[in-house]
Amino acid sequence: MKRLRAILLIAGLACHPVASGQVGNELPSLGDASSRLISPEMERQLGEEFLKQVLASLPTVDDPILKYYVETQLAHLAQYSELRDAALRVVLIDAKEINAFAAPGGVVGVNLGLMLNAADVHEYSSVMAHELAHLSQRHFARGVEARRAQTLPALVGLAAAIMIGAIGGGDAGMAAVSGVQAAAQANQLRYSRGREQEADRIGLNTLVRADLDPQGMARMFDRMHRAYRFTRKPPEFLLTHPLSETRIADAKTQAQQFEVKSFPQSTDYQMMRARARVHFADSPKTIVLQFEQELHAEPDDIATQYGLALALSAAEEHGQAIALLDQLHAANPRKILHSASLAEVLIAAKRNRQAIDLLERELRIHPDNAPLSMLYAEALTAEQRHLEAEAVLERQSIVHKDDTDVWYNLAEVSGLAGNIIGVHVARAQFFYLHAAYQRALQHLEYARRLTSQNDRKAIARLTQQITDLREKMREQKS
Repeated sequence: MKRLRAILLIAGLACHPVASGQVGNELPSLGDASSRLISPEMERQLGEEFLKQVLASLPTVDDPILKYYVETQLAHLAQYSELRDAALRVVLIDAKEINAFAAPGGVVGVNLGLMLNAADVHEYSSVMAHELAHLSQRHFARGVEARRAQTLPALVGLAAAIMIGAIGGGDAGMAAVSGVQAAAQANQLRYSRGREQEADRIGLNTLVRADLDPQGMARMFDRMHRAYRFTRKPPEFLLTHPLSETRIADAKTQAQQFEVKSFPQSTDYQMMRARARVHFADSPKTIVLQFEQELHAEPDDIATQYGLALALSAAEEHGQAIALLDQLHAANPRKILHSASLAEVLIAAKRNRQAIDLLERELRIHPDNAPLSMLYAEALTAEQRHLEAEAVLERQSIVHKDDTDVWYNLAEVSGLAGNIIGVHVARAQFFYLHAAYQRALQHLEYARRLTSQNDRKAIARLTQQITDLREKMREQKS
């Protein structure tokens, strides 16, 4: 977990003040001092580079259904936040530990393990609302405003230095950070009590506006505090978001100011939580037994039925898995999570044509939907309909141009379809999104050499991409 801590240090820049002092509650205006120094555009650029380093250094979840839920749930929550620009870039980290972070430019990261620990959607959303508050208050810009000599290259240099620690270990990272920012960095990398309290308060208001239980934040704090109270090393989230008795008490007191009422539970969240449990299970047979026991206690629980179906599929008990998900889908045929999951187990059972029929019906209703499209491409590939699968993924590469899984799969399918130029173009974008610029450049040059000189538009497009990438590489070195 040293890597995650190092990652969070730079993410924490979005929440750290340079010096102690009173924290204002107002959202910074675009004309304030922080915006003059660190503009939203500069934050966006820094966020892009940071995200590339995260993708290059940490394992991410490639499950299109889980990714879809996390992205859509966060987008829904963002509508009720104080964010002015709700364009978010979400990364789902493949790690069991509790963790979430927000970085400049609308980058939000979350460990899948958060779902294992947050008992309901209200607890889970309290963490995400907290991170959205860090973004909406532009804590990064406000934190570095006092450092007026800071520039984008210096900030990116700082990110790179911290990423050395993420990749190579603590000593290398500490040496690099010291070389970049020296002693002043120590203050910059600590979360302040004021910033955390501000994010808690604003996040709580976001929960209320979204009709989520404000007590969820206090419950989540209590859960983490009890779980790690006597451990020598708390999880990364608590190292970078210090949790005190006072902070827990404040969350409870603030939640009491709102109307007391009952809040419905989210079946969708519980299904995704079950999905996370299957993802992290030691073995398919073990998790099958767990869900069978739970279903015996609560035979009508939809999320448990869903989890059992996924576990059975992982254990290659395809008939039972399909029967369970077919029943759930029939009860709610318009729910994307049900349709996509049924298609998924059909593909696992090699019933690809049945999956294709289902996905084609759903895509007519939800065109370009990410999980439906990715599963559709997978089913088409299994049926050796490579050109059709390639066309689906090419469309996804336009709609979801920053999704590295799309580009990885597109490269694979293009190869199967005999489109070697397409393989190199897709791989170039994949490596670009992982900050592997030299490898991206090599693939673009391969693609240009293979392209017919008569195809002037393609040659011009590739030449421009090569020129732009070389310019970016020069900027990185300067």
